[in-house]
Parts: sequence; structure tokens; C-alpha cells
Amino acid sequence: MEINKKIESLISENDVCLFMKGTPDAPQCGFSMAVSNVLKHLNINFKGINVLEDENLRQGIKDYSDWPTIPQLYVKKEFIGGCDIIKEMFEKGELKKLFEQKKII
Repeated sequence: MEINKKIESLISENDVCLFMKGTPDAPQCGFSMAVSNVLKHLNINFKGINVLEDENLRQGIKDYSDWPTIPQLYVKKEFIGGCDIIKEMFEKGELKKLFEQKKII
């Protein structure tokens, strides 16, 4: 229960929140690096949350979203998806449109 409050707080305080392995400057898995690079390419200001620092958070975010993998991207409190979804949305131009609709860019 406590971890859900922490997750909700992180998602509420940051318009673009990426739960990832490692940090945006030093990703510790290829999938986290890929999503981080897509966001950087689009010049999106985002908060990277390193789930490797907290096992409760690592499992908690999976339970919270009902999504089995990391990374996980949230935009304005909405779960967008993991690496494959983000890459596909980026390639189709949908991710940029989403950020425009949400008034991020």
C-alpha cells in the first residue's frame, strides 16, 4: 500500500515519468536506454526513476500498472507503455502527437 502512494506521488509530480533500470544518463538495460533515447530525441523533459535502487518499487510499479516489464512510461498520470510500444509509437509519429495533445511539447 505504501509503495502505491510513492508511485502515485512520483506520477503526479512529474508530467513525464519513466520507471527504468538505471538513470537517463546511465541506463542499465537496453530497453531503458531505448526509451530514454526516444524521449531525449524528442527533447522531452522527463523524470527517470531508477527501479534498481528499490526492490519494492521495482515490483510495485509492475503491480501498479499490471504490466510485467520495465521500463514503463507515464505521461500526465497516464500509463503509455513499455519499450516496444514506445518505439512503435515513435516510429509512427504517434508519440510526438501524444506529447503535443498533452501539451508537453
